[in-house]
Amino acid sequence: MLKITDLSKKYPKNTDYSVRKINLEVAEGEVVGLVGSNGAGKSTIIKSVIGVLPFNEGSVTVGGFDVNAQPEQAKKLIGYVPDDHSVYDKLTGREYVNYIGSLYGATKAQKEHALTELAESFDIVAALDKQIATYSHGMKQKICIVGALVHEPALWILDEPMVGLDPQTMKLLCNFIRQYADDKHAVLFSSHNLDAVAKICDKVAFIKSGELVRFVDLRAESDLDLDDLYMQINEVSDD
Repeated sequence: MLKITDLSKKYPKNTDYSVRKINLEVAEGEVVGLVGSNGAGKSTIIKSVIGVLPFNEGSVTVGGFDVNAQPEQAKKLIGYVPDDHSVYDKLTGREYVNYIGSLYGATKAQKEHALTELAESFDIVAALDKQIATYSHGMKQKICIVGALVHEPALWILDEPMVGLDPQTMKLLCNFIRQYADDKHAVLFSSHNLDAVAKICDKVAFIKSGELVRFVDLRAESDLDLDDLYMQINEVSDD
């Protein structure tokens, strides 16, 4: 579903690449986690994939559509939850979900499903007709999640989705991510929560200084301790 080939990105005023030669694939039915320290390049990779950031070299395809050459077709297949939970504060939750659904061409049935079943799953039904400006951090995260799923995207991308969530909602989100992938969708998400990564991911990409330094298939290495591996990788960078 997602294929990243030799992706490299350099910001205009920087002499070094923020990410270099990233090669990564996410298939239908898979959850792939991006793990790395702050500034490692995880968000740059994600924003390049969704078409927010132009990149210097390489290619990204979603469902066979090139993000640069066929941006509209590629983006329609993506649901994105940003790390800053940016939403339209002056809209109500219901207005926001309907608006995002319209942008992605969601059907009336898909919008209704998001505003009933998805909203109920994330315990936000009571807040749907309130202005998003009144939402707490966690509620904004929830409405972002519902909005990202309104068009039932083939590829669901989440950037640090666990930050600011209470334990109950975090567990709910982890279960939902796993279920969504099992329903023949693809999921890519970044996180510092290695426990969550270990529980729900099929594969994990360790990013360090803009490079993919280790790619682990947890289905083949189920006994691997991600905490130990994370520490080993980052100790190397400090030598």
